[in-house]
Amino acid sequence: MRRNGEIIIIEDDEDDRLFLKDIFDSLDYPNKIVFFDDPTQVVQYLLDPGVNPFIVLSDINMPKINGYELRNQILAIDKINEKCVPFIFLSTSKNPDNVTKAFKLSVHGYFKKEHDFKTYKIMIRNIVEYWRTSLTPGASF
Repeated sequence: MRRNGEIIIIEDDEDDRLFLKDIFDSLDYPNKIVFFDDPTQVVQYLLDPGVNPFIVLSDINMPKINGYELRNQILAIDKINEKCVPFIFLSTSKNPDNVTKAFKLSVHGYFKKEHDFKTYKIMIRNIVEYWRTSLTPGASF
């Protein structure tokens, strides 16, 4: 994990992507924000040795492959796991079964998407600030 690395957002819904873009624009972090609307492109991107993301925020319910399947693919590849990138789900669901399923995949967080800009912005800021101060393998101290 690199504190100044990319913030990767995997979200198939255009309105949700625009909402998150507005939130990150207002937070003014120096990190490059990289959006993926197709989760099947993420593994190849993460395999690039020049890509050292700060954090991954992923939706769960997506076409082609869902967030759980994507997380399983990532967990199966040592070259990606060695980058120690926090992987967090953002979902519309608060279903306890979904949360349990997510944590069985060693996610680093599961958060419900908010509809209110201010509330969602506070949540995103809290997530980013937590990981900015967390010590992880590969982080510059």
